[in-house]
Amino acid sequence: MTVNDQAAGSVAPATEPSPQPEKPKSHFSFGLDRFSGLYVWAALILIFAIWVPSLFLTAQNARIVAGSEAITAIVALGLIVPVAAGSFDLSIAGTLGLSVCIVMWMQANGYPWPLGIVVSLIVGVLVGLVNSFVVVKLRVDSFIATLGMSSILVAAAYWVTDGQQIVIGISPHFVVLGQKLVFGLPLPVFYMIGIAIILWWLLEYTPIGRYLYAVGGNPQAARLAGVRVDRITTGAFMTSGFVAAFAGVVLAAKLGSASPDVGTSYLLPAFSAVFLGATQIKPGRVNVLGTLIAIFLLATGVKGLQLVGTPSYVKDLFNGLALIIAVALAARTARRRT
Repeated sequence: MTVNDQAAGSVAPATEPSPQPEKPKSHFSFGLDRFSGLYVWAALILIFAIWVPSLFLTAQNARIVAGSEAITAIVALGLIVPVAAGSFDLSIAGTLGLSVCIVMWMQANGYPWPLGIVVSLIVGVLVGLVNSFVVVKLRVDSFIATLGMSSILVAAAYWVTDGQQIVIGISPHFVVLGQKLVFGLPLPVFYMIGIAIILWWLLEYTPIGRYLYAVGGNPQAARLAGVRVDRITTGAFMTSGFVAAFAGVVLAAKLGSASPDVGTSYLLPAFSAVFLGATQIKPGRVNVLGTLIAIFLLATGVKGLQLVGTPSYVKDLFNGLALIIAVALAARTARRRT
C-alpha cells in the first residue's frame, strides 16, 4: 500500500488478535507450600499422642518443651537478622556460652547481678561489632570469620571460668529471672515471645527490614539503590550478638550455674530452625513465624522420640537431618521462584 493510498483513506487489513495464554487452573492446595510445617507438627503431635499418651499428653510435658526450647528460639531469632542480610553468624553459640560464664563469674566474685547482665550484653554487642569489622572491612567471608570467632569465644569462656563449673555465689534474685513460672509457663517463654514480636515488626513493617532483605538478596543492587550495605551488615551482626548474649543471661538464670562448653549445643538447632523456617509462611526467605514453627516442630519430634525410649543421640541426628532437608528445600524454593 502506497502513501497516497493511505492518504485516500484506505485501511490496511485487520490482523487477527494473538491468542491469549491460558490461565492456569486454580486448585486448592491446603497451603502446603507455606504451611507444610504446621501439618507435619500436627501429625507428630497426633502420632505421639497415640503412641505414648500418658507421657506425651500432659501439661508438664508441654511446659518442659516450651521452657527448654525458649533459649534455642531466642538464639534462632537473633540469627535471622544476619541471615536475612546474606551473612552467617556461627559465633552465636560461643557468644551465648561466654555470656553465661561472664554473668555467673561476676556474681561468684561479689559483683551485683544487674551489672553482670549489662556487661554480658555489652560483650555480645562487641562480638558482633568485631564480626562485622572482619566481614565488612577485611572482606573475610562471614562463614570463615564467625567460625574463627566461635573458637575464640569458647577459649574465652574457658579462660573466664578457669575450665571449672561455677555453682556458688549466685544470687537467688537472679535465678528467678529464668525459673519463675507465669501462668504456668517459665519466664523464658515470655522473653522469647517479646523478642519474636519485636523482630517480626522490625523485619516486616520497617525500612530496616526491607533493607536487610535487599542486602541479602542482592548487595550490589542494594548499594546502587542507595542502601548503606556495610552499615546494615554491621547492625545485623551487632543485633545477633546482643540477642545471643541475652539468651546466655536467660540460660544462666535458668540453670543457676555455668560451664565453659554450655553454648555449643545451641548452634545446630538454631541453624536448623532458621533454614527450615525459611520454607514456611514466606517460602524463600527467613522469617520469624516460620522459625518459631520450625523450632517447636523439631522440639516435638525430638521429645516424642525420647519419650518412646530412643537413645540420647537422637536429638543431634534429628536436628542434623532437619538442617540438610531444610537447606535442600530452601534451595529448591529459590530455584522455583527464579
